[in-house]
Amino acid sequence: MNKLVLVRHGETEGNVAKILDTRVPGLPLTERGVAQAKSFAANLAAPPRRLFSSDALRARQTASHIEAVTGVPAQVLEGVYEVQVGELEGLNSDAAHEHFQRIYHAWHRGDLTVRTPGGESGSEVLDRYLPVLEQLRAAYLTDAEAGDILLVSHGAAMRLAAAAISGVAAPFTTNNHLDNTETIELAPRADGGWDCLRWGRYTPPFGQEVEPTADDPMG
Repeated sequence: MNKLVLVRHGETEGNVAKILDTRVPGLPLTERGVAQAKSFAANLAAPPRRLFSSDALRARQTASHIEAVTGVPAQVLEGVYEVQVGELEGLNSDAAHEHFQRIYHAWHRGDLTVRTPGGESGSEVLDRYLPVLEQLRAAYLTDAEAGDILLVSHGAAMRLAAAAISGVAAPFTTNNHLDNTETIELAPRADGGWDCLRWGRYTPPFGQEVEPTADDPMG
């Protein structure tokens, strides 16, 4: 079964400093982030059919290291960058993170209208992100050619989009952030929907009672 694999980028300087880094192009990968990207690529069971990334620097760098290992050219797609946090951009305080998380958790509970000051609403994120996934599905996941489609993207946007189309619900989706280079794997269904086959370290069913992680990075 061919899958759409959403890959969170490697570690960045912003992740280390816990900075809300969402604007494009954003901060680069650390040396550890480069190693994570190379390790991810080396551990793929097979090269992907196609490789894409958001236009953020950290996603493009991650994809370039995957390209170097697999030989599959990376292509940038618009619309799959991280959730834009507006006036919280560049902050790393507990208060800023708690403010964003309150908004983000509300989206996962169904209120997609709220936003951080100057930032995006959940509806706006999905309106730009989900059409790209459907375009990838139509172009590469409806024929018999073998191979997964890899899209290097961003933790908060990936989780929101995957929850919206796969039926995986809060509190699982809000309690389980994605570490750098962890994936969400989606399989297209004949009825036009998607099944989630993997969410980070977890596989179905996704109803486990898991305590919220101590650290919830995004970007």
